[in-house]
Amino acid sequence: MDVQTRSEGRELTVLFRGELDHHAAQETVTALERAVDAALPQRLVLDFRGVTFMDSSGLAVVMRAHRRMTALGGSLVLVNVPKQAKKVFDAAGISSRVAMEGSEHEG
Repeated sequence: MDVQTRSEGRELTVLFRGELDHHAAQETVTALERAVDAALPQRLVLDFRGVTFMDSSGLAVVMRAHRRMTALGGSLVLVNVPKQAKKVFDAAGISSRVAMEGSEHEG
């Protein structure tokens, strides 16, 4: 899993590329937490455009980010979520807690 970050003002965008599975989840959480702690954003955007596969471990990554942004008084949004990952999020009810924009199911 490759994690790239871009900070602009009070918004931090994190782009994920590769497989977000149990092998990559802890490393991804660590990279995400370091980026959030460095930027202290008001809005965190998790961009899933490069995710080729995601299992339930991706849920833990998103929920950790959600808790951190709630603690900071900020917001979290997931963008460009592929169909396969969207199914995982929907099955867990994530869309009722976290905003999603630009998912492949839309059109």
